[in-house]
Amino acid sequence: MRRDPNTLRLMIIGPIMQLVIFGYAANLDVNNVPIVVCDMDHSSTSRELLSHFTQSGYFTVVQHVGSLREIDPILDRGDASISIDIPKGFGDDIARGKQTQLQVIADGSESNAASVGLNYASEIVAGFGQNILLAKFARAGAGGLRAVTVQPEVRIWYNPALKSRNFLLPGILALLLMTTTMMLTSLAIVKEKEIGTLEQLLVTPMKPYQMIVGKLTPYTIIALVNALLVLAGVVFWFGVPVRGSVLLLLSLCLVFLIATLGLGLFVSTISRTQQQAMMTAMFFVMMPMNFLSGFIFPIDNMPHWVQIITYAIPLRYFFIIIRGIFLRGVGFEGVWREALAMLGIGVAILTLAVARFHKRLG
Repeated sequence: MRRDPNTLRLMIIGPIMQLVIFGYAANLDVNNVPIVVCDMDHSSTSRELLSHFTQSGYFTVVQHVGSLREIDPILDRGDASISIDIPKGFGDDIARGKQTQLQVIADGSESNAASVGLNYASEIVAGFGQNILLAKFARAGAGGLRAVTVQPEVRIWYNPALKSRNFLLPGILALLLMTTTMMLTSLAIVKEKEIGTLEQLLVTPMKPYQMIVGKLTPYTIIALVNALLVLAGVVFWFGVPVRGSVLLLLSLCLVFLIATLGLGLFVSTISRTQQQAMMTAMFFVMMPMNFLSGFIFPIDNMPHWVQIITYAIPLRYFFIIIRGIFLRGVGFEGVWREALAMLGIGVAILTLAVARFHKRLG
């Protein structure tokens, strides 16, 4: 590794760059949704409704139009994600107590933003209608009658601000550990096959298990260094606190590395070239694990047969462990089941990889 400074720089600088990129780019929060407004009523009531949208902090009016025909080109160009269409007579109907409607159109090509934006819009309109109803009841409620409302007091644990960064950044630690150990382990061993140094090791008195330990130990150390660097970046740069034990987190990182190092060793036994090893690791191991681990898509939303497959993914358990220690501050008693499952899968993978490596050496 000292003789290959490019690889060493890749192992140290690469995870830091990925953390910075992911930390700023990976954000599922929906704020300042651009909207186009078609207010054909121009009444004080319609202006009051629009003020509720702009003052909520979720929406930003990018354009006002005078007719519905002007909305389509704006949505087609992507200049706005949602349109608010207020019909003529909107304010008069409300003043007379008549039921009225307004139209909200959302760009469904960005489904997550559209879904969240529509939920926000529905809550704003519902709150606006409730305020009107309560105001009318108060004006008509002479004789001591008062409107009775139920006001829920919501308590959000572990992530009170519901910031997606607090949810995503701890998971990036797991992704970087997996990428560093599995990819570099497989590439390093295959590289030695290509240049012939692995065959030279076979004629030495070194035993196969000694060779495996010698190959995996440096990447274990590098992975722990990367874990500390990423952990420091998440905590001190992005401000995501670790509410649990850092020592427990690092200890369970070692358990996770058993699986990733085993996967890297296994990929090296079925690959003849570095390109083949990289493609195998990327498309047949890392991508399925990312998709089935619950990091991107909730496992509960997957078909039942896919949910069964996820139980064989060590990354699934490590995500639960990381978020439990980071956000909930749980101890070993709260994650021992996931740790045991991850250890069992890791030992099985590493045993299979070592057995296959022995066979290839033979």
